[in-house]
Amino acid sequence: MGERGRGAVTVTNSNDEGEIIRGNVICIIIYGYRIDEDVVADSSITCLITIVAMAAARMSRRCRKFLRRIQRTKTTYQLQEIASEVQAELERRNLSYDEALNLGNQIHVQGDSLPEAGLIYAISDRDAYRRTLELYLKDSILTKTEQLLLWEERRRLGISQEVHDNLLEQLLKLWERQGKNVTVHRWKKPGKGAEGGGASGS
Repeated sequence: MGERGRGAVTVTNSNDEGEIIRGNVICIIIYGYRIDEDVVADSSITCLITIVAMAAARMSRRCRKFLRRIQRTKTTYQLQEIASEVQAELERRNLSYDEALNLGNQIHVQGDSLPEAGLIYAISDRDAYRRTLELYLKDSILTKTEQLLLWEERRRLGISQEVHDNLLEQLLKLWERQGKNVTVHRWKKPGKGAEGGGASGS
């Protein structure tokens, strides 16, 4: 496929008088690439979108090779090896930061599909959140204020509550193996009424 392509989408509203409608849509393309384009729609409510570059075309050959390896990987250890290689390629400037970030996110997606659970250290939104979580746990107390800040960070990065819970559980187990006591204060999500956190310690 070339660097330019055309795609068609159907919109939910139309002009009763059959006039041309101009608007803007956000196309979510595979592997996390987002492309904004102007749209022209007629009364048949069909939009033609000129897409400057599809995700596959925007990724380098090296990046696509990593992606294929990630999709075939069956163990957490192998995913960690790939994550380390991606880091090294970024440092050598053989990959862009956006490519490394998208690969890291895909590594975590693949890791979620594996039966074995474990922390994977990769350049990714999830790893950035993990580092923030570890920073708040450093003093062995996770306060209500810190949990509110973490909730806001999850919203910013698109981290689910399930991912947060799994990361917190894994980190608490790691802390306990090191002989540390960790206390998590009870906290309610804003506007929800659901409690987040309990107490844990060794």
